[in-house]
Amino acid sequence: MRLLLVVLLAFALSACVSTTTDNPEMEAAAKVATGVQPDYSSYLDRPPLLPDYTRVELDNGIVLLLLEKPEVPLIGFEVVLRGGATADPAGKSGTASLLAELLRKGAGDRNATDFAATVEGLGGDLDTGAGLESLQVSGSFLSRDAQVGVGLLADLLMRPQLDEAEFKKIRDRTVQFIKAAKDSSPNRLIGTYAGAFVFDEHPYARPSFGDESSLVGINIGDVRKFYQEQVGADRMIVAVTGDFETNNIVTLLRSAFASWRGAARDLPQYGSASTIAGGRVLLIDKPDATQTYFWMGNIGVSKYFPQRAALALTNAKFGGSFTSMLNDALRVKSGLTYGANSRLLQPRKAGSVSITSFTRTETTVTAIDLALETLEQLHTSGFDAKALGSIKAYILGQFPLAFETAPQLARQIARLEFYGLETDYINAYAQKLVQADMDDVESVIDKVYPRPADLVFVLIGNADAIRDEVAKYGTVTEMSITEARFKPR
Repeated sequence: MRLLLVVLLAFALSACVSTTTDNPEMEAAAKVATGVQPDYSSYLDRPPLLPDYTRVELDNGIVLLLLEKPEVPLIGFEVVLRGGATADPAGKSGTASLLAELLRKGAGDRNATDFAATVEGLGGDLDTGAGLESLQVSGSFLSRDAQVGVGLLADLLMRPQLDEAEFKKIRDRTVQFIKAAKDSSPNRLIGTYAGAFVFDEHPYARPSFGDESSLVGINIGDVRKFYQEQVGADRMIVAVTGDFETNNIVTLLRSAFASWRGAARDLPQYGSASTIAGGRVLLIDKPDATQTYFWMGNIGVSKYFPQRAALALTNAKFGGSFTSMLNDALRVKSGLTYGANSRLLQPRKAGSVSITSFTRTETTVTAIDLALETLEQLHTSGFDAKALGSIKAYILGQFPLAFETAPQLARQIARLEFYGLETDYINAYAQKLVQADMDDVESVIDKVYPRPADLVFVLIGNADAIRDEVAKYGTVTEMSITEARFKPR
């Protein structure tokens, strides 16, 4: 409650100080619409989104990133530990995810209830999670509680209780989540099915939260072993942003973490997955389905794709915004769906590029064909300079919103360190967006987006109703949604 009051007060004060109603992105978009060359100087003349910050590396390998932001008496933090689902033991997908949640279910001399009560009593928040390539711990606390907050973070990471009873609750709840999603929200799982199908034996095929088959085979001993082998000081990045003096917070963090051991095993090593042949269909049968959820795509590009700005502009116009080509074709003009998107997964190695949507069972082929026509249109005629200018204004207006609060800034600088990127990745982005032209867009379309013949299809729906029709897209592999795995046998 105290934290909420502080944030609301800061918001109110900022509203009193600034009474302008200027909206540069709407102004730029309006100029584009009338054929006037927009002036993007209001974006380019802004202060850097990421100010200079301090980087300290401890003797045990922990990297500290410190950014003072004293406007609000709040400290935000983001901890990233290299590893994640790609380090899960063979046949035990979900181990990293179970550990991430278990970390906050008791640490130091506090059980799960006491630990949560202590965080809440400080008016703070603390969350944990696991992705493909990392574990994360994030949150915030009032600056006056810095010492206690750092102590809680150290307990969570260095002295987790890893209690068996809490572990079983988390594991069973995860299995129930998967079953519930299969029953009532299959759209939440279609990307997981697609990842398993497209990436096959690559580590990116592993579902970060596991599957019903792998989860029941994981015990508390597996999680404790994973913690010893894959979690440690040499994997850890700690980003802290907010109201503090750098020397003081470094002293606190050094005192708390300097004695921590390294991980017992090396990080797993892997290359990029290869693009797979198109003309393949994975059909997941859900007999009671009245809609078909579909994913079509292939292997894409990594976080380090050099034409980042042009790719962001292209994807926003193709399927990454409400006014996109896909949404306009499938939702606005045809009424076949409530939404259609293009998505880019860009981890450290090549990820995926895809089109996703859903439609009524009886319009499955009509919707998929229209999505394919829109993709072909992207390749053959693309979009014009007016549309490019409008999308520039949109992204230039939205991008800074991820750099407003202390926790947001901590997350951003932690990600830069994790990926080995310089601050210009953020601070020069607006300039790169403005400089991107139609030649850049055409180059990105050719390099990143598959042609329709090169697509792999994943569908969840009533197989009896659509099986014969969707066979025209390629060789069909079929599985039931009740199977305990996300990958066909």
